[in-house]
Order: sequence, then C-alpha cells, then structure tokens
Amino acid sequence: MRHAGAIAGLAVVGMVAGACSAGEPSASDVAPEEVTGTIRVLAPTFPASNEGQAAFDDVVAAFHEEYPGVEVEPDFATFGNLNEKISTALASGQFYDVVVTGMGWVPPLASQGAFLNLDRFGVTVDTIAEQANPAAVAPALYDGEVYGYPLLIGAGGLALSRSAFEEAGLDPDSPPTSLEEIADMAEQLTIRDEDGTIIRPGFDFWAAANGYRHRFVSVLGALGRDLYEDGEPGYMDGEGVEALEWMSEMINEREVIGYGQKSASGAPMLLSGDAAMGFLGGYIDCEDVGQEICDDLEFFLLEDQRPVMFAGGQLASVGAQTDLPDASWAFIEAMSTPEAQTVLASMNFGVPALAGMADSDAVLSNPSSEFSYGNLDYSVYEGGATNWLDLRDTFNNELDKALLGQASAEEVLSYLAEQSE
Repeated sequence: MRHAGAIAGLAVVGMVAGACSAGEPSASDVAPEEVTGTIRVLAPTFPASNEGQAAFDDVVAAFHEEYPGVEVEPDFATFGNLNEKISTALASGQFYDVVVTGMGWVPPLASQGAFLNLDRFGVTVDTIAEQANPAAVAPALYDGEVYGYPLLIGAGGLALSRSAFEEAGLDPDSPPTSLEEIADMAEQLTIRDEDGTIIRPGFDFWAAANGYRHRFVSVLGALGRDLYEDGEPGYMDGEGVEALEWMSEMINEREVIGYGQKSASGAPMLLSGDAAMGFLGGYIDCEDVGQEICDDLEFFLLEDQRPVMFAGGQLASVGAQTDLPDASWAFIEAMSTPEAQTVLASMNFGVPALAGMADSDAVLSNPSSEFSYGNLDYSVYEGGATNWLDLRDTFNNELDKALLGQASAEEVLSYLAEQSE
C-alpha cells in the first residue's frame, strides 16, 4: 500500500504544485518581522525524545529571531513512514512547507514539481559546493539545479578486529585492498563448530534478509560504478553482475556469513566481538560497546577498482506549494548552522554535511565518525533515478533472489533496469 501510495501521490503533484504556486502572494516584499502565518515542517531529523524536542525548540528559537510572527507546526516523521506522509500530503493538495528527505529522494520529488528550485534563495551548484562537503552535493541536485540543502551525512566504511586478525596470522595493519583479498581473509577469519555452523563470521555484511541494497551499492562502487549515472543504470555493464555474484559467493560458497545473519540488537557484529571484519556505521558509542572493542578496531575503505564508503544522509527542501517560501528557507537556514548541524548529526548518528567541520564535537566524539568524515570524498550513495522511491523495495526483493539462488545476477539486474525505465 505504501508503494502504491507513492505512485498515486507523485501522479498528482505536478497539477497540485502548478495550481497552488502560480500567482500567489509572496512574503518576499514584506519585512521578516512583519510576516505572519504557519509553516509545516516534515522531518525525521528530530528523535522522539526530550533531546530531540530540545533540538527542535532551539532551531525554532533561532528561526523566530528572524520570523517572530511565523508559527512552526512540526511533523516528526521517521524514515519508516516518511514516504507515506509525503504521498498523502501530495495527494491531498496540502503539502508541507519544509520537507527533510534522504539521499536519493530529491530527484524523484523534484522531477514531479514537489520542491522549489533553491536558486530563488541564492543557492546554486557553485555556492552549495563551497558550503557543503563534496559528498553531499550530487544528492541535492536534479537536472543540474539545487532542490535540497544537505543537513547531515551518515557514512560508514569497513573495520576489522585487530585481535581476530592477529589470531588468524594476518596483519591488522594491512587491510584488504580488493574484493578477492576480502574474501580470502574472511575465509581465514571465519570460525565454525564441529558441525560446520558459523560461530564467528569472517565478514559481516550488517544486513538483514531483504536488506542488502546498501551493500550492493557499496560493492558496485568499489568496482568503479555508481548505481545510476546520468539517470541511467550503472550496474548493467558487467560490474553489477560481478558485484552481486561476489556477494552471493561470500554467503553461499565461501560461507563466511549466513544469509541475513545479524546480531540480536541489529548492530554490526564487530561491536559485540561476534565478527572479525565487516561494515560499520558512521558512529560508535565507545562507552556503550566498551573501550576495549573500540581500541580493537582498525578502519578502512571498501576497495577494488576504487576506494568507496556508502553514505546516506538528510537534505531539506522547500515545498513548491508553500505560501511562505522565504520563511521556509529561513527555517532550513536555522537547521544548517554549524551549531545546529553538530547537534543534529550527533542525534542521528552521522556527521555534519557542512564543509570545514572536522573539528566539531559530532566528528571528534568517536573513531567511526572521525574516520567517515575524513573520507567523505570516497562516498557513494543510492538513488539517481527519478522513480527511485518506487524502486527501493524492489531492489531489496530482487537482490535477495540472487543471494538465495532463485534467479541469476543477470536476470535480477536486467529486471531492475527494466523497472528503472
């Protein structure tokens, strides 16, 4: 139902935006302190906690310094229901003034007229390239124009357990630099019981069943291709097949981890000492997992034809139907100060999207964030197709077919390419 809702919502947005945005009065000719009204903000950025509410209140307070007469009506979504809320709002003709989405979401929504081009606020490709980390620029664009402003980035590379490497006779100071080396080392690191059951995976994909999409994007990136390149599938020239077959080989032939195998908490198994090598997120609470675990980790990038690191994140856009575009943009600016991004990144287990934030508390608070921020130039992200919101779940379903031996990699990727059209 959520999938169908997204299609239905996007089908009407062009009509809705066109009907509501033309000829409406703008607050741009009125002094900000004299503007009145309400802006509705849809954001998964603020957790449902006292800390999240306090962070939101701080942003509102900063916004009210410029627009004291404009009320802010929040809708604290999660990424689990964000797509549904967007679709419902579009279909009803009552869209939000400010919308925070994820990597890959801007082209599908901007292509249907849901967002304003931010050039009306002086935001161009050149200015955003100066203000934001380079890793966050491409996801903010549609058709070469800026429709989203980067708020935070959630990026994570790989890590290995130094003690596990040493026990296996491997050098922890020489991480693998190719997919073949990862596979060979993972086999040496895997521990099984007498029945062959995996006790300690040699490599943790950090993916549950029906959740290998991000890992495919990462492996494909290491082979030198992006998921979409100029709107066209980048996984159809052999590298996609190679990436998916490598993942299948790790699970079904090398047997360094079981399909869908994960920790009980859902956290990377490296953080509980239950895996020897694998994917990590961009944040580690060393007090929570134990300083001994943190000290045992050696971070590195997934690498083959090029080094890469998967990146997600959040971007803020102005809804095309807004009656208060300048106030809406001002709210995004309030979320985009270095101070606000530091807080938001910490709460969302990421790093600020702004450039020049290497010394911020959010980056220096833990070794994973410091590593990810320092390597954002190697980021790869999902999305790039204008129907990406409809394709995400399909990708998960189809990739699983290859991993479970129900279809070949060629069949799976050909089907996905057809759906992309």
